[in-house]
Amino acid sequence: MSGVAEHAPFSIGQIQRLIGLSRGVIQHLIDSGFVSPQRGARNEYRFSFREVVLLRTAHELRLAKVPARKILQALRRVREALPAEGTMSELRLSAVGTEVIVQQGDSRFVAISGQLLLDLDSAERGTVAELAVGGIDPPPAPTAKDWFARGEALEEADPLGAEAAYRAALEAEDDFADAYLNLGALLCEAGRCGEAVALYDEALRHCADEPLLHFNRAVALEDMGDMAAAASGYEAALTLNPHLADAHFNLARLQLELGQQQRALRHFNTYRRLLRLEGAE
Repeated sequence: MSGVAEHAPFSIGQIQRLIGLSRGVIQHLIDSGFVSPQRGARNEYRFSFREVVLLRTAHELRLAKVPARKILQALRRVREALPAEGTMSELRLSAVGTEVIVQQGDSRFVAISGQLLLDLDSAERGTVAELAVGGIDPPPAPTAKDWFARGEALEEADPLGAEAAYRAALEAEDDFADAYLNLGALLCEAGRCGEAVALYDEALRHCADEPLLHFNRAVALEDMGDMAAAASGYEAALTLNPHLADAHFNLARLQLELGQQQRALRHFNTYRRLLRLEGAE
């Protein structure tokens, strides 16, 4: 496998840091045929320098509102022109309207049709930000807050991308409570409650005093059917924040199921009192 590492040295994690793409976006570009990475010793994806360039190019053209179908066709046409190694500084791609334009030296042509363009045809050039294919100069590494914001933005449209972004945030800051909370909720929504509980266990090693982590862990345990452990989790949350109304309600409901009527009544009463106080504010 040493040959794979030599010719395809980039992992998905490295591409995420280098270009700023989420794991979900990279997987989508692989599935769409933009790149065909090799497999490493552990069956993980490994990317060549040329494929890193193609990934970045495809992503930037999508941001320029070029239709995915045209990007795919264009990159397939120019892929053969890309050297396997080197700076590739002579080859530039730009979006003009919805067309992908290739500039190689003094020549400019439409990527899909191959039609050559004269300088007169490039009157729009000043309104289009060109994308240099060569010379990867990575932007400053995203911070944990950057990754967290990206995760929030991706949750609805790309849950896997959001998951990758939250994990990147936690890799950058292992005590980022909000990232644990959002990622755990995302896992539970996907039916992966066991993974969520394991994540919350890790979170509590770093953020033991965060009541919402205890609360969300209890919710995940309840979804898994472990009512006694869930009740203990709600109690831990209330020890840290006695005014957490939802924890009083959930704990009272579980205590009824466990036959603890008197304790359940106390928590129901506290829940109602907290609701009245919230309504009075």
